[in-house]
Amino acid sequence: KKEIRSGIKTCCLDEIMAEELKVRNVKSSFKGYQDFPANLCVSVNNEVVHGIPGERVLKEGDIVSLDTGLIFEGFHSDSAITVGVGGITPQAKDLIMITKKSLELGIAQAKPGAHIGDISAAIQDYVESRGFSVVREYTGHGIGRELHEEPQVPNFAFGKGPLLRKGMTLAIEPMVNAGDWHTKLAPDRWTVLTADGSLSAHFEHTIAITDSGGEILTKYG
Repeated sequence: KKEIRSGIKTCCLDEIMAEELKVRNVKSSFKGYQDFPANLCVSVNNEVVHGIPGERVLKEGDIVSLDTGLIFEGFHSDSAITVGVGGITPQAKDLIMITKKSLELGIAQAKPGAHIGDISAAIQDYVESRGFSVVREYTGHGIGRELHEEPQVPNFAFGKGPLLRKGMTLAIEPMVNAGDWHTKLAPDRWTVLTADGSLSAHFEHTIAITDSGGEILTKYG
């Protein structure tokens, strides 16, 4: 996050991530996963998720989503954050704030005896009450020995869904568009774009279901 600035190439962010993984003696969950070429997804402005780091140069006013995962002692974690590059528009500020808050509200529903649908409804209700939309085509997920496990954790209401039990680990990740919720795939077959060209933000935490609720395992500064 502290390296986000105008003039930096997105590939440099991936290089920084690679060095951080090396220093901590952990492995990337992303690089090589289904042939993904990087340690870090870097998605800019109208890119929702899965942006591939490259020669793109960040500029003042951009918003940037950073999504990464790592493997520690055989277990995966997954987290994401969206930040602005210098001064950003009021709409962009609202989008980031509301997406982050929706994640917090979703996590607040993650407790034994509740259902996946309670998380989903909390996220969707808050986002839509603020005039934005939640992406439907991509969801959160279970996580553990594998990066993506059951159950899926949608960011929109779909019914009760699976029961939450103590010991479950989930990656909850609202992806929120300033415009319509529809998305499309870029020619690189990885980067997901908003269909209408609007801005998108993404926040994610890996959590564990405990007796006292959802414990965040991926806290960041």
